Amino acid sequence: MKHLLGSSITSLLILTGCTGIPDGTEPVTGFELERYLGQWYEIARLNHSFEEGLDCVTATYSLRDDGGVRVINRGYNLEKQAWEEAEGRAYFIDEENVGRLKVSFFGPFYSGYNILELDDDYQWALVSGPDRDYLWILSRTPELDNDTETALRQRAAELDFPTDELITVEHGNACPDH
Repeated sequence: MKHLLGSSITSLLILTGCTGIPDGTEPVTGFELERYLGQWYEIARLNHSFEEGLDCVTATYSLRDDGGVRVINRGYNLEKQAWEEAEGRAYFIDEENVGRLKVSFFGPFYSGYNILELDDDYQWALVSGPDRDYLWILSRTPELDNDTETALRQRAAELDFPTDELITVEHGNACPDH
């Protein structure tokens, strides 16, 4: 199985060491990691080389023995008809009740993982990287109702993300069983 990030070490190295948060944004507070754990479906994202060509993308979070978070990112390349997967680890940057973590898929290199919006039931989230080049809309289900997705896209636009560049991630019949 290939690694999602395997072909773009250069891109990641540019991003590494950058555990920041985009200017003018704030991570959620009152965050409860236990409620965030489990599987999330990627609904939309700003495209980047380490997920290029992937659909059926999920992120699964679980606790690590060292108190961190195990991250499994998985996606299906429809053109190549192959699953790609990457395993990483994440740790809180600030207090554990703040949705701001640093995540690494390669050794000591970390990048920001900032939860900017999260519903009370932990069913959807708006997540950014360290700057406005990285943005994801996540959901607990493969589809997000149109009103919620529209509201999240609008919120991202208010935060000056280039929402016209968001791509929709295919799920459903296009995705083979794991």
